Amino acid sequence: MEQKDTNEKRTAFAVAFTLIVMTAELFAGRLTNSMALTADGIHMGTHVLVLGMNWATLELVRRLRKRHNISYDRNRILWLSAWTSGVFLFLAALFIITETIERMTGDNAGIASEQAVVVAVIGLATNIVCAMTLHNHHADLSSHAAYLHILADVMTDIGTIAGLLCAMIWDITFIDSLVAVTAAVIVVRWAVKLLMKTGRLLTKADSKE
Repeated sequence: MEQKDTNEKRTAFAVAFTLIVMTAELFAGRLTNSMALTADGIHMGTHVLVLGMNWATLELVRRLRKRHNISYDRNRILWLSAWTSGVFLFLAALFIITETIERMTGDNAGIASEQAVVVAVIGLATNIVCAMTLHNHHADLSSHAAYLHILADVMTDIGTIAGLLCAMIWDITFIDSLVAVTAAVIVVRWAVKLLMKTGRLLTKADSKE
């Protein structure tokens, strides 16, 4: 494993691609004074964090193995990374629910729907590219957790676009909230299962020492 494996290369590509889109959105948001673009750019930063953590974990394991370091536990490093990603996944679900409640109870009259759709489409396209890149290349739990994070955002973006289009065309405003809550429930289920699985693995590993 001296050379980077396919999983590590694909994760590195996803990190770089997301970082480029994040930078472009923040720059465009600054130029156009668009809070929607700026907010989505900041949100992309969480993707860079989770994917970057996954890539760093794979890089660390590869380097330790290359040095024939037998004082480390490869699986524990990957499990700990997956557990941390699970926490981020759970927090992301809470963020979705909080935003949905604020959207339902707040005044949405000032929302520029056309601009919001453009931002949502950019986010969806980015997440689809990353999801396709990581699909079937997440054999370890750390990579699987990063894939779930991207997949959760794909569902959220689809709901956002559907809701905005329904609001623009038919003046139906609850679709995006319904999809967002449904997505959040699914994400919570993923996060809990991931946290329980990695928690059990880490606990068993500790009990053997």
